[in-house]
Amino acid sequence: MERTMVALCAIFAALILVVPAAADAGAIDLPRTGQQTCYDSAGKAIACAGTGQDGDLRAGNPWPVPRFTDNNDGTATDNLTGLIWLKNANCFGEKTLTEALTAASTLGSGACGLSDGSVAGDWRVPNINELRSLIDYSRKDIALPSGHPFYNIADGIYRSSTDAADATFNLHVTFKTIFYGWAAGQISSGYGNYNGKKTIAQSSTILPVRNAR
Repeated sequence: MERTMVALCAIFAALILVVPAAADAGAIDLPRTGQQTCYDSAGKAIACAGTGQDGDLRAGNPWPVPRFTDNNDGTATDNLTGLIWLKNANCFGEKTLTEALTAASTLGSGACGLSDGSVAGDWRVPNINELRSLIDYSRKDIALPSGHPFYNIADGIYRSSTDAADATFNLHVTFKTIFYGWAAGQISSGYGNYNGKKTIAQSSTILPVRNAR
């Protein structure tokens, strides 16, 4: 019995030596923002080295090259997230949340330029994190990564499936730079944060997404 226990302990010790150490449990696997420029307090571009700004550190996972793969069937795959997006970025026009959820869930091949064999139930309205994953924070006018596959991009804001905590607002992002009339000169360059809330009953554009099969 004693010899058996010693043998088992030896085997267990050997297994510990060959099993790779687990990844750091505190690590967060997030992509880079795309920002590569740094600015001073007046908004003037400056050299990044030593500033500690995002453009200097560029923390996070680097974007794959190419970032997107055009599937030539009305869809494009984001090689960073693996999500498949509808290339026609304004097929449905503006929808309320209820209308948007229905339009996305009933989308299938033969509509919106699709020939991918998808059927009703494959597509959905993206959540706010999925929608924001498309944003390149280094760009303005159209805040999407260079070489993106989308066309027919709307001037307004894009709806997510994510509601705010009070359940009366739905979170949005913008991809095109827009100017708000109520604050002359205020610009939104696709950041989709404080400016990205509309009541659920209001209408906005949707960009359907689906998972890879």
